[in-house]
Amino acid sequence: MTVTTDGMHPDVSELRLAKVLAALGDEGRLTTVQALARLGESDCTRLQADAGLTMSRSTFSHHQKVLREAGILRARVQGSRRFLTLRRDDLNARFPGLLDAILASPASR
Repeated sequence: MTVTTDGMHPDVSELRLAKVLAALGDEGRLTTVQALARLGESDCTRLQADAGLTMSRSTFSHHQKVLREAGILRARVQGSRRFLTLRRDDLNARFPGLLDAILASPASR
């Protein structure tokens, strides 16, 4: 059974540039977004391993929440697993080219 968590995600019209940039200003969150850009949808365990993040589960969960509330990630729960996806289309609709520019910048590599 899949449960969507749409109540936790802001609508595209509610996305705010300052909140998106603040969320991406943390190195761990930026690394998470870079990994999701490469992986596509991923469960949290795989994402954390692929991104090379050695933080605790609670810290990683906090970073997910910040990214989700900023409108950068979408989460869905399937059984006991949480799957994350990058809201690339929504971000591009609201802030054209922003995500691609951030992911392509030398500072984010």
